[in-house]
Amino acid sequence: MPADPAVAAPGGDPRPERAAARGGDPLLFVRYLDVVVVLLAAPFVVLLEAPVLGYVVGAGAWIVQRAAAITIERRAERASDMKTALGLNMASLVLRAWLIGLTILAVGLIAEREDGLTAGITVLAAFTVYFATALILRPLERKPSRP
Repeated sequence: MPADPAVAAPGGDPRPERAAARGGDPLLFVRYLDVVVVLLAAPFVVLLEAPVLGYVVGAGAWIVQRAAAITIERRAERASDMKTALGLNMASLVLRAWLIGLTILAVGLIAEREDGLTAGITVLAAFTVYFATALILRPLERKPSRP
């Protein structure tokens, strides 16, 4: 009896239908690509002698708001009332935008303006990657309509 390829192969089963059946998300890396890009940018920020404080604040704010978004989206999915789910998602959207904006403003005012600029560029780059991956993944996540 041959061994299960999902167990035998390093990195799991390459077939997404089997990974999804086991509860794994085959697109997990793509789903969080924005966070990966933010973290991988750290050495370049240091090598380019960009303001590290601005990068750390921008990256930290982005990761915190992404964690908050995931938590609130999961809570909204469990809500039995559609109005509650919609209210949670809308409040999350507005509050996370304010969190990012005020964080960038604060680091620019408290530290140097260049730190605020670096925080803004970090968040803009992360948002661009997040938005592009969301546009790519959205059609894949749609559930087929039932007749």
